Amino acid sequence: MSQELNFAVSQFLYKKAELCDAYDWDAYLELYDEDSEYHIPQWIDDHNYVQDPNQGLSYIYYADRTGLEDRVFRIRTGKAASATPLPRTLHSMNNIRVKTLDDGLIEAKVVWQTLYNRQGLEGCFYGHATYLLRQTADGFRIRRQHSILLNDKIDSVLDFYHV
Repeated sequence: MSQELNFAVSQFLYKKAELCDAYDWDAYLELYDEDSEYHIPQWIDDHNYVQDPNQGLSYIYYADRTGLEDRVFRIRTGKAASATPLPRTLHSMNNIRVKTLDDGLIEAKVVWQTLYNRQGLEGCFYGHATYLLRQTADGFRIRRQHSILLNDKIDSVLDFYHV
């Protein structure tokens, strides 16, 4: 793994965070392949979480990008009461580790934290995530995002824009 690849992947993920914080939904959705999977599994116990979204509960599971597109549509049209008003968010990623897999995809493991403020209430979601990326002529596309939420207590709405 080269330093150039590590830098490029890091910049891509920082851009993803920036687009989400700016509510630039069209550009945000373009980061995902049409058949990309988005998964935030629930915990089974203190140390084990659901591995297969078809065999257990998930906080969020979209088999492809249409799930994210639907959420964005609901936000834009005001049909997502849980997202009205949208929170102000600040996404942060660190400890980014990148490796190229045998099939040519790129795996990026990150630690993330999202601070948010909605209607005067502040909070934080945090965890770690694994991204599978496909390299393109102009950067990368997300093939899979698997995020592990480490919060024990969720006392707010949890949506894609929190992760």
